[in-house]
Amino acid sequence: MELNAQEIKSLDLTLPSAGANLACDEALLDACEAGVGPQALRFWEPCDYFVVVGYANQIRREVNVDACARENVPILRRCSGGGTILQGPGCLNYALVLRFDKSCPLASVSGTNSYVMERNRQALTAALGLPITVRGFTDLTVNDLKFSGNAQRRKRRALMFHGTFLLNFDLDRIGRMLPMPSTEPSYRQSRPHQSFLTNLNIPAAKVRTALEAVWSATTPLEVAPDCEQLVRENYGRDEWNWKF
Repeated sequence: MELNAQEIKSLDLTLPSAGANLACDEALLDACEAGVGPQALRFWEPCDYFVVVGYANQIRREVNVDACARENVPILRRCSGGGTILQGPGCLNYALVLRFDKSCPLASVSGTNSYVMERNRQALTAALGLPITVRGFTDLTVNDLKFSGNAQRRKRRALMFHGTFLLNFDLDRIGRMLPMPSTEPSYRQSRPHQSFLTNLNIPAAKVRTALEAVWSATTPLEVAPDCEQLVRENYGRDEWNWKF
């Protein structure tokens, strides 16, 4: 079965703060779930460094808290699963918000992973002219080096699949902020961050264009969702970010 035939709108929007950017992704999902917002493909590029833990991650296990404090790097928690990452200049983030029903490829977590990752893999392979591989469940790699990690958040009728592309990121900084993760895909083989990750070294526009084409997201979303309440209640509060 094919996906919902309704149009996917494109939104290229970077908000001033890390919390607002994370909240905007979730607000797009909430609006789509409620039937008041469209399916959407959003892009944003952080201007400052910050750590983002997956929803269930334990901060003191997954983050070098002291190093973050020394370098004034905030630690936030996102609403989706997956592992802990360091964000900052040289990263491109995307959030894909889609409706689903029981008959489509997105009906399960594993089906969504397979469907979205294969489409993204095809898009990046064509854009880069290099053999891109899906490793683990939701990693994109080139020459067995990871350049994109992804996660999802599901509701009853809509889901958000979002991730990060390393374009021109300071990879050495990751080793200072993040210890080795508590869980890792088998293909990593205990490689440290600097030996496991790579930059694509291409303009962000090239990735945006490739994803917009593969998801037929060519019409701009004119009005972004209001995410101020989510910032106030979640992403701007220690009770949310430091809950585990």
